[in-house]
Amino acid sequence: MPTGDIALLAALIFAAAAIYSSVGHAGASGYIAAMALFGLPPAIMRPTALTLNILVASLSTYRWNGAGLVNWNALLPLAVTSIPAAFIGGVIELPGVWYRILIGIVLLLAAFKLFFQPRENAPGGDPSAGVPWVPGMLAGGVVGMLSGLTGTGGGIFLSPLLLLFGWAGARQTSGITAPFILVNSAAGLAGNLLVLRSLPPELPYLVIAALLGAVVGTQVGIKWASGVMLQRLLAVVLVVAALKFLLV
Repeated sequence: MPTGDIALLAALIFAAAAIYSSVGHAGASGYIAAMALFGLPPAIMRPTALTLNILVASLSTYRWNGAGLVNWNALLPLAVTSIPAAFIGGVIELPGVWYRILIGIVLLLAAFKLFFQPRENAPGGDPSAGVPWVPGMLAGGVVGMLSGLTGTGGGIFLSPLLLLFGWAGARQTSGITAPFILVNSAAGLAGNLLVLRSLPPELPYLVIAALLGAVVGTQVGIKWASGVMLQRLLAVVLVVAALKFLLV
């Protein structure tokens, strides 16, 4: 890849990481969309996005946890089923235009709800509140499978559920989502370790850009953004992800 293209792709990766990490996400959908613009083949995009996801989610988890916003008890029922489901999803190669269209429409509907009708105070906004075990395990399994199938960490599916079901407030949602993405990205990648052979030589530059973007994004999410702003930022993230599913 020419030097100019590498610099432009790294800039897009930085922007995606900054926007996504501000709401506790790691940016896989944004990275995939950016790489698609440069014509990278899917065999390279998926492992690269998951690798960047793991690194950004690790940094995000560290920072959100340091701010006291990671509710590990709420994460547990979600992760118990999502990790094996993400592993299985990572093994499966799922074709189908209708599948991508369905996911894109669902994400657009969730984005509309969060942008125009954000919750001022979600019923689950108490940081000590937990996710109910049975519904949480069901949700975790579904989101984990979608995570593995789509090559994302699942945050674009989990965050709207946490907010719309009232299981967490905006900041707590970001704190739960970051470690959830970390474990699911790792499980999804483990489900198809052979794809690591397709990592591009430009990866170090993309890693630096993603981590710098995550530093900026987590600072915005933890220190500067209000609950309503976080929900609207999440809506923007969901629209980007939806367009990726519908158009890429």
